[in-house]
Amino acid sequence: MYRTHTCGELRLSDAGKQVTLAGWVQRIRKMGSLNFVDLRDRYGITQLVTDDNGPREVTDILNQLGREYVLQAKGIVAERQSKNSKIPTGDIEIKLSKLTILNPAVTPPFTIEDQTDGGEDLRAKYRYLDLRRNPLKNALMLRHTMALEARKYLDGNNFMEIETPCLIKSTPEGARDFVVPSRMNPGQFYALPQSPQQFKQLLMVAGYDRYFQIVRCFRDEDLRADRQPEFTQIDCEMSFVEREDVLQMFEGLVKHLFKTVLHKDFTAPFLRMPYDEALAHYGSDKPDMRFEMLIHEITKNVQGKGFSVFDSAKYVGAIAVPGCADYSRKQIDELTEWVKRPQVGAKGLIYIKLNTDGSIKSSVDKFYSPEELKNIAEVVEAKENDLILVMCGDKHKTQVALGTTRLEMGNRLGLRDNSIYKPLWVYDFPLLEWDDETQRFYAMHHPFTAPKPEDMDKYYSDDKYGLAEVKANSYDFVLNGTEVGGGSIRIHDSKVQHRMFEILGFTKEQAEYRFGFLMNAFKFGAPPHGGLAFGFDRFCALFGGQDTIRDYIAFPKNNMGRDVMADAPSYIDDVQMKELYITSTAPKQEEK
Repeated sequence: MYRTHTCGELRLSDAGKQVTLAGWVQRIRKMGSLNFVDLRDRYGITQLVTDDNGPREVTDILNQLGREYVLQAKGIVAERQSKNSKIPTGDIEIKLSKLTILNPAVTPPFTIEDQTDGGEDLRAKYRYLDLRRNPLKNALMLRHTMALEARKYLDGNNFMEIETPCLIKSTPEGARDFVVPSRMNPGQFYALPQSPQQFKQLLMVAGYDRYFQIVRCFRDEDLRADRQPEFTQIDCEMSFVEREDVLQMFEGLVKHLFKTVLHKDFTAPFLRMPYDEALAHYGSDKPDMRFEMLIHEITKNVQGKGFSVFDSAKYVGAIAVPGCADYSRKQIDELTEWVKRPQVGAKGLIYIKLNTDGSIKSSVDKFYSPEELKNIAEVVEAKENDLILVMCGDKHKTQVALGTTRLEMGNRLGLRDNSIYKPLWVYDFPLLEWDDETQRFYAMHHPFTAPKPEDMDKYYSDDKYGLAEVKANSYDFVLNGTEVGGGSIRIHDSKVQHRMFEILGFTKEQAEYRFGFLMNAFKFGAPPHGGLAFGFDRFCALFGGQDTIRDYIAFPKNNMGRDVMADAPSYIDDVQMKELYITSTAPKQEEK
């Protein structure tokens, strides 16, 4: 055997044992006649020691060692004189009797330490080295534990884990598909699944009433901190259920994960909020509930006072920022420029300060008396020493801009504590979104989401405004301002599904071409069904207290969708292109 124990296993109770360890050299220290080596593996670090009176062959090998050499070490477990309370093995050391170099190593391009000197790009290029560091190791251990506990919970509730295909038909109705050419079917292409949506519905038709899969999904879309071109979902579906059944089942899963992984016990039901309320008070369909600072509409309170900016606005809203009445003019100007950025979308910013001496100062003193400003302060629930920020314009855009500003002020004030968790269900989303550019409706979630039963009359009307008011029988799970999961009760009636395709502008031929296999399956008896998918990578990052998902994926892509370690994507040679019947008009760059 290469080892009898791991580098994180031995304790003082093992003193006197003859052991064999194997691992990587973390560091080497020479102190007088004593020589120390910290040996590391996935499980921890153990100190090896020898002195000038030890075996000559051990000393000779010690003189050859460098960082990250792979070693086998044999010796006796002994109590350390100078103990290290920072590591579990800190009470012992191994007095070396034999040392073997299993593989030498060149000097790594950055230090393999918790606080490394390697930049993000360099560490991405040598990802296999970065994965040796504790922060990434701990992130992947957390991911493993969460996957294991999710499977335990779902298995305990009679869910079957069933794999679905990775090579499917392209149905571009949402994000762009990644496509794969078929050599055996010239000129035809598979797509990589954006989700297993249609297949899990087919499993419901097949009678597998509780399905789940921890599944890889693919979307060709612009990337950000919590988005990758390939990502993982905990994908679930249930038959013979209504919305409440689904919410109860998967609220149970979330509580199970909190309890078993983070040792946090949520006993009370999670908060629930309609979509319209979330937008009105938080400016977002994924509200961060860790702090207040609610949005309040003040349109009626400010119009008719001669201030044309407000008088001509369709909507005026405000938030009260606690403890910020002492913001200087320079800080206000900086914040005003910040809200004008395209990412926020506001045209400007009005402020009202509730000073600690009882006075009120605003940028619209010319138009509003102190009494009128106090009235506004009451409406927005502002207190002494608060700063009121006001925006106006189109209702939806202004609410979103205020919501973005709310989050920014929450960040600046330290109100978004990653050690606090505030779970929330958001429900009653619009079923459809109208796009002015293409002059058509799009499904807000996907074309298989059922409308709420009470909105069926509007669903079958030809009135554009009536269709815009139809609510979806859908729901999102939100944690700390991040959408972690989403799902819906599905359409299981062919007539209702055909109506959806009609609303989305598909001809019967187009609907048949794209979704015919699903529609045909419904003819053979589809049960009422619904489900939900959690973004597993996001879930892991939130449990780890991080904003980015990359550390929780073993081999992630960068912001350009590239794997800089493996240098992918890359060109394929002319022989492969010919086999796949592909020609390219893109200028071919020289391979590195």
